[in-house]
Formats: sequence, structure tokens, C-alpha cells
Amino acid sequence: MLAKRIIPCLDVKDGQTVKGINFENLKYAGDPVSLAKKYSSEGADELVFLDITATNEGRKTTLNMVEQVAKKVFIPFTVGGGIKTVEDMRSILLAGADKISINSQAVKNPQLIKEASSYFGSQCIVVAIDAKRVDNNFYVHINAGQKNTGIKLTDWIKEVQKLGAGEILLTSMDADGTQTGFDIEMTKLAVENSNIPVIASGGAGANSQHFVDIFKKADADAALAASIFHFGTLPVPQLKKELKEHNIVVR
Repeated sequence: MLAKRIIPCLDVKDGQTVKGINFENLKYAGDPVSLAKKYSSEGADELVFLDITATNEGRKTTLNMVEQVAKKVFIPFTVGGGIKTVEDMRSILLAGADKISINSQAVKNPQLIKEASSYFGSQCIVVAIDAKRVDNNFYVHINAGQKNTGIKLTDWIKEVQKLGAGEILLTSMDADGTQTGFDIEMTKLAVENSNIPVIASGGAGANSQHFVDIFKKADADAALAASIFHFGTLPVPQLKKELKEHNIVVR
């Protein structure tokens, strides 16, 4: 069994880490550079940095912040938000990121996935998917979750793989910020329709059983969380210790 990964996520708005519930009611959660440094030293496996308002504000990811974070971390570092072109990606990688995450732009311009993966390699390209239950099905949403694309989750997963994505970051909009547990059904469906790694996101609470369940019941490759790490309710070292006690292989 490959080791499961634990990934803290920094949702950044106006230069500060924020966290909301169901993509709304954002509250301040700390300085992104300080948090990144802490997670790197605590043994997090990777870090995800999302400039969450860049797309809706029609601007690019803040490169200065990416550079500051990159200087403080010694683990793989993924950046997303407002990325529209291969040149945008190049700038972010040169600023110190290891991987690029694209979400809304991947849906609007699917060929960007193909172009980027052929240029930088699939291992660099993470397609982030925000999905929500609508009429007993899961649909892809874009623009920070504000727009239902009408595309079924399983169809989009199959498409992004064909185009060369190296990994999927799947966020359940229904579970996001609720701390009631990951969306097992949605994640399991994604894993069953994917031959590339799936990172589960949305719903992690201060209960290691949530992580045990997403790894054992849905077979996610990695689990991403924010609030529980930012506010110290379940620190990374404690979580990894408890996962090992459940015979889950972690790094």
C-alpha cells in the first residue's frame, strides 16, 4: 500500500488565510507564511495554497506570497487561483511552487490541461474539482462554487485524465467547513472512476476517524484539511500518530 498523504490547505484572501463553511462566511485563520512554515516542520506531506478570490476578481495569483511561502517550506507545494495560461503556470513554478492547481479555467478551456501537462509533465498538473449534490447526482461547480456547470463529476474526472491531469483535488461543497466528516460517497465514486491519485477535501473535523474512514472506505490517496490544522484542534503530528494506530500507512 502506498503511504497516505496529509495535506494542509491555505485558502488565501487579501494576503490572509481564511476559512468558511460551504464556501461562505469566511473568517480569518492566520498568516499564510507562518502557517506554511509550521506545517512543513510538523511533518505535513504536502501543502496546498489557493488564492480563492483571484478568479472571481479577474486577477492572477499573488506571486509575492507564493515566493514567501516557498522559502519557508521543504515539502511539495501546490498553488492555485486565477491561473489561465501556461505562462501563468511558468511564473508560479519559477516563484517556487512544485505543482499547479487549475479549477474553473480547466472547465472553461480543457485544452489548457493538455497543453500544461505536455509542457511541464502530468506530475505538475492538479485539476481541482468542486462538486455538489444536485438531484441525486454530483455536479462540477466553478467560480468559487458559484456556478453549476451541468457537468457530471464522473464525466469530468474521465475527461481530465484523458487530457493529462496527474492528480485530482476533489472538494465536496456540501461537506466543506462543516467538520462532520469527508464525503465518503462522492470520494469513493471519484476514486472508482480515476486511475490517477484523488485528494479528498471538505468536511474534516477534529476526529481522526474522519481520516480513517476516507482512507479505508473510499481509498483516497490523500486527505486535505484546513480549519482543524489552522486552529490547532487536530495537529498534524497527532493525526499521523492516530492513523498509524489504525494501521494506516503514513509517511
